[in-house]
Amino acid sequence: MVKTLRVNGDRLWSRLMEMAEIGATPNGGCNRQALTDLDAAGRDLLSRWAIAAGCSVRVDAVGNMFIRRPGRDETLAVVMTGSHLDTQPTGGKFDGVYGVLAGLEVIESLNDHGVTTVHPIELCVWCNEEGCRFPMAMMGSAVWSGRLPLDTAYALTDRAGTSVRQELKRLGIPTDAPLSRQAVKASFEVHIEQGPVLEQKAKTIGVVTGVQHMSRHEIIVEGQEAHAGPTPMDMRRDPIRVLADLLPALYAATERRGRDARVTFGFIETLPGSPNTVPGRLRFTVDIRHPDAGQYRSLREEADRLVDAALEHHALKGEIRCVWEAPGVSFDPTCVEAVRAAVSTLGFDAMEMVSGAGHDSCNVSAVVPTAMVFVPCAGGLSHNEAESALPGDLEAGANVLLHAMMSLATSTPTTASVPAATSI
Repeated sequence: MVKTLRVNGDRLWSRLMEMAEIGATPNGGCNRQALTDLDAAGRDLLSRWAIAAGCSVRVDAVGNMFIRRPGRDETLAVVMTGSHLDTQPTGGKFDGVYGVLAGLEVIESLNDHGVTTVHPIELCVWCNEEGCRFPMAMMGSAVWSGRLPLDTAYALTDRAGTSVRQELKRLGIPTDAPLSRQAVKASFEVHIEQGPVLEQKAKTIGVVTGVQHMSRHEIIVEGQEAHAGPTPMDMRRDPIRVLADLLPALYAATERRGRDARVTFGFIETLPGSPNTVPGRLRFTVDIRHPDAGQYRSLREEADRLVDAALEHHALKGEIRCVWEAPGVSFDPTCVEAVRAAVSTLGFDAMEMVSGAGHDSCNVSAVVPTAMVFVPCAGGLSHNEAESALPGDLEAGANVLLHAMMSLATSTPTTASVPAATSI
């Protein structure tokens, strides 16, 4: 029976569409940012579904949700899956939420077929994965894994000055609850690729072996405000000249490191922001990524040199500083092999790949064995209201998740594969 076990694709799709109604945008996407009322509504809907499926629900002190399906031996470490429900301001219907609802569908399908696993199963919803409202991507999983102090997360504020702690309390999430990390045998996350490779290669499943190195940098350049009309070009202290030098130079440096290299100038701000005033201050961000550690490090170092050279060339003060970094990750061989075996059992076309985007699994993999599964999305488009995926591909990914989880949740436990519970 195990080989023929399948999820209910229609139920998965229906729930994805129902969740998408919460925070629906006029252009067909979702705006369900972390710890807003809409995020809370999405969590409430998920909780109702989970309780109806016979699961218990708990929320930790940083807002992570854990939905538990009992196993035959409740003392054993859990086999975990999950992702996030929060979205970008103009996000889509599938980023994050697919991984959550595919995990719920695994639970529902086990119920439908009367399967009791040896290990308990937990579905997790990580708080503030997107990092768009509160400026810390993958925040909840970072706290859970011990990579981010709880008080640091609590102190994060949105643009209105409201803190994570304030919003947790407003939504009734107890910040005095114990923050403990349960024992986990293995963790799996299924996600849309957010890139075009699977679609271009006509593959249904991506067996994700790791995540590339990535970092975000802030550059500040101090100039001098001046009138746009009377001030000659050669007498201006114009910070935009630094940006003009840096853009082509860093793009060229990225191209020299091959197709796997990535650089993104995602935010550019001038002050005071008047059309007829030479800016007195420039602030912009650079996102740098590469799967190879050496190439990534050299690109980072070249970015630093290029900024310093441009500042010196134009005799302006400024700095570049790293504001966030996620080192590359290699996923657990046993978990990756469980995904490979599930693909083989199900007969899907698949390829191995490294994730170009950061995911909660980056943090989770620091403390427990972890792997990921990708499915295609249309045109590789994500963080966009037009984000789209085929129901059949989403069902296929959920089936791979089901079989990968079952292979570890039904196996005889060993001491080596069951880490002890940890309080953090």
